[in-house]
Amino acid sequence: MSAGRVVAKLSELGVVLPTPAAPAANYIPFSKSGNQIHVAGQLPKIDDKLVLGKLGGNLTIDEGKAAAKACIISFLAQLNAATGGNLDKIKKIVKINVFVNSTPDFVDQPQVANGASDFLVLALGDAGRHARSAVGVASLPFGVAVEIDGIVEIDETSSNL
Repeated sequence: MSAGRVVAKLSELGVVLPTPAAPAANYIPFSKSGNQIHVAGQLPKIDDKLVLGKLGGNLTIDEGKAAAKACIISFLAQLNAATGGNLDKIKKIVKINVFVNSTPDFVDQPQVANGASDFLVLALGDAGRHARSAVGVASLPFGVAVEIDGIVEIDETSSNL
Protein backbone atom coordinates (compact mmCIF):
# COMPACT_ATOMS: atom_id res chain seq x y z
CA MET A 1 0.00 0.00 0.00
CA SER A 2 1.39 3.40 -0.89
CA ALA A 3 1.66 6.31 1.48
CA GLY A 4 -1.36 8.56 1.63
CA ARG A 5 -1.59 12.01 0.12
CA VAL A 6 -0.91 13.83 3.41
CA VAL A 7 2.04 11.61 4.38
CA ALA A 8 3.50 12.10 0.89
CA LYS A 9 3.17 15.88 1.26
CA LEU A 10 4.81 15.77 4.70
CA SER A 11 7.67 13.75 3.22
CA GLU A 12 8.02 16.32 0.43
CA LEU A 13 8.28 18.98 3.17
CA GLY A 14 11.03 16.94 4.88
CA VAL A 15 8.84 15.95 7.84
CA VAL A 16 8.63 12.50 9.38
CA LEU A 17 5.96 12.31 12.06
CA PRO A 18 7.34 11.52 15.51
CA THR A 19 5.94 8.82 17.76
CA PRO A 20 2.92 10.42 19.44
CA ALA A 21 3.75 11.69 22.91
CA ALA A 22 2.25 9.89 25.88
CA PRO A 23 0.13 12.04 28.18
CA ALA A 24 2.09 13.84 30.90
CA ALA A 25 -0.77 13.52 33.42
CA ASN A 26 -4.26 12.02 33.84
CA TYR A 27 -5.80 12.61 30.39
CA ILE A 28 -5.93 11.03 26.96
CA PRO A 29 -4.02 12.49 23.99
CA PHE A 30 -7.12 12.74 21.81
CA SER A 31 -10.84 12.20 22.09
CA LYS A 32 -13.20 11.28 19.26
CA SER A 33 -16.74 12.63 19.26
CA GLY A 34 -18.84 12.00 16.18
CA ASN A 35 -16.86 13.21 13.19
CA GLN A 36 -14.49 15.30 15.31
CA ILE A 37 -11.20 14.59 17.00
CA HIS A 38 -10.17 16.84 19.86
CA VAL A 39 -6.39 16.76 20.28
CA ALA A 40 -4.97 17.53 23.71
CA GLY A 41 -2.23 20.12 24.15
CA GLN A 42 0.96 19.25 22.30
CA LEU A 43 4.36 20.50 23.39
CA PRO A 44 7.25 21.49 21.11
CA LYS A 45 10.13 19.06 20.65
CA ILE A 46 13.00 19.71 18.28
CA ASP A 47 15.74 17.06 18.05
CA ASP A 48 13.98 15.15 20.87
CA LYS A 49 14.33 18.09 23.27
CA LEU A 50 11.55 20.29 24.60
CA VAL A 51 11.77 23.88 23.39
CA LEU A 52 11.92 25.89 26.61
CA GLY A 53 11.72 29.61 27.15
CA LYS A 54 9.65 32.74 27.05
CA LEU A 55 8.80 34.95 24.08
CA GLY A 56 9.80 38.52 24.76
CA GLY A 57 12.46 37.14 27.10
CA ASN A 58 15.03 34.62 25.94
CA LEU A 59 13.33 33.56 22.68
CA THR A 60 12.93 35.37 19.36
CA ILE A 61 9.76 35.35 17.26
CA ASP A 62 11.47 32.99 14.79
CA GLU A 63 12.33 30.58 17.62
CA GLY A 64 8.71 30.79 18.77
CA LYS A 65 7.47 30.06 15.25
CA ALA A 66 9.75 27.01 15.09
CA ALA A 67 8.33 25.84 18.44
CA ALA A 68 4.77 26.31 17.14
CA LYS A 69 5.61 24.30 14.02
CA ALA A 70 7.06 21.54 16.23
CA CYS A 71 3.82 21.51 18.27
CA ILE A 72 1.67 21.17 15.17
CA ILE A 73 3.82 18.32 13.85
CA SER A 74 3.18 16.54 17.18
CA PHE A 75 -0.51 17.42 16.76
CA LEU A 76 -0.48 15.69 13.35
CA ALA A 77 1.25 12.66 14.92
CA GLN A 78 -1.62 12.38 17.41
CA LEU A 79 -4.12 12.71 14.55
CA ASN A 80 -2.27 9.97 12.70
CA ALA A 81 -2.78 7.70 15.71
CA ALA A 82 -6.43 8.77 16.07
CA THR A 83 -7.19 7.98 12.41
CA GLY A 84 -5.50 4.59 12.43
CA GLY A 85 -2.58 5.89 10.39
CA ASN A 86 -4.68 7.55 7.68
CA LEU A 87 -4.27 11.33 7.72
CA ASP A 88 -6.21 11.48 4.46
CA LYS A 89 -9.33 11.23 6.66
CA ILE A 90 -8.80 14.85 7.69
CA LYS A 91 -11.59 16.96 6.17
CA LYS A 92 -10.73 20.18 7.98
CA ILE A 93 -8.71 21.57 10.83
CA VAL A 94 -11.59 23.33 12.58
CA LYS A 95 -9.70 25.30 15.22
CA ILE A 96 -6.39 25.43 17.02
CA ASN A 97 -5.55 27.19 20.26
CA VAL A 98 -1.97 28.40 20.48
CA PHE A 99 -0.68 29.21 23.94
CA VAL A 100 2.53 31.26 23.92
CA ASN A 101 4.72 31.52 27.03
CA SER A 102 5.22 35.30 27.01
CA THR A 103 6.53 38.20 29.00
CA PRO A 104 3.79 40.70 29.98
CA ASP A 105 4.85 43.17 27.28
CA PHE A 106 5.12 40.64 24.41
CA VAL A 107 2.31 41.24 21.87
CA ASP A 108 3.32 39.17 18.84
CA GLN A 109 1.56 35.91 19.75
CA PRO A 110 -0.19 35.87 16.33
CA GLN A 111 3.20 35.88 14.59
CA VAL A 112 4.37 32.95 16.72
CA ALA A 113 1.13 31.07 16.00
CA ASN A 114 1.73 31.51 12.27
CA GLY A 115 4.50 28.92 12.61
CA ALA A 116 1.73 26.35 13.11
CA SER A 117 -0.91 27.86 10.83
CA ASP A 118 1.43 28.28 7.88
CA PHE A 119 2.62 24.68 8.21
CA LEU A 120 -0.94 23.30 8.33
CA VAL A 121 -1.80 25.09 5.09
CA LEU A 122 1.41 23.85 3.44
CA ALA A 123 0.75 20.27 4.53
CA LEU A 124 -3.03 20.08 4.09
CA GLY A 125 -3.95 22.80 1.62
CA ASP A 126 -7.44 24.24 2.15
CA ALA A 127 -8.21 21.53 4.73
CA GLY A 128 -5.49 23.13 6.86
CA ARG A 129 -7.18 26.55 7.01
CA HIS A 130 -8.68 27.01 10.45
CA ALA A 131 -10.04 29.32 13.10
CA ARG A 132 -7.45 30.13 15.75
CA SER A 133 -6.77 31.72 19.09
CA ALA A 134 -3.25 32.92 19.90
CA VAL A 135 -2.97 33.63 23.61
CA GLY A 136 -0.08 34.87 25.72
CA VAL A 137 0.29 33.05 29.04
CA ALA A 138 2.56 33.52 32.05
CA SER A 139 3.84 29.93 32.00
CA LEU A 140 3.33 26.55 30.37
CA PRO A 141 4.04 22.96 31.49
CA PHE A 142 7.75 22.20 31.95
CA GLY A 143 8.59 25.77 30.89
CA VAL A 144 7.92 25.14 27.18
CA ALA A 145 7.61 28.05 24.79
CA VAL A 146 4.34 27.03 23.09
CA GLU A 147 1.48 24.56 23.52
CA ILE A 148 -1.20 23.80 20.91
CA ASP A 149 -4.50 21.93 21.10
CA GLY A 150 -7.32 21.77 18.60
CA ILE A 151 -10.34 20.27 16.91
CA VAL A 152 -10.35 18.42 13.59
CA GLU A 153 -13.22 17.25 11.39
CA ILE A 154 -12.68 13.83 9.86
CA ASP A 155 -14.34 11.85 7.08
CA GLU A 156 -16.61 9.36 8.83
CA THR A 157 -17.37 7.47 5.64
CA SER A 158 -13.91 5.95 5.45
CA SER A 159 -14.00 2.23 6.20
CA ASN A 160 -11.17 2.07 8.72
CA LEU A 161 -12.03 4.89 11.13
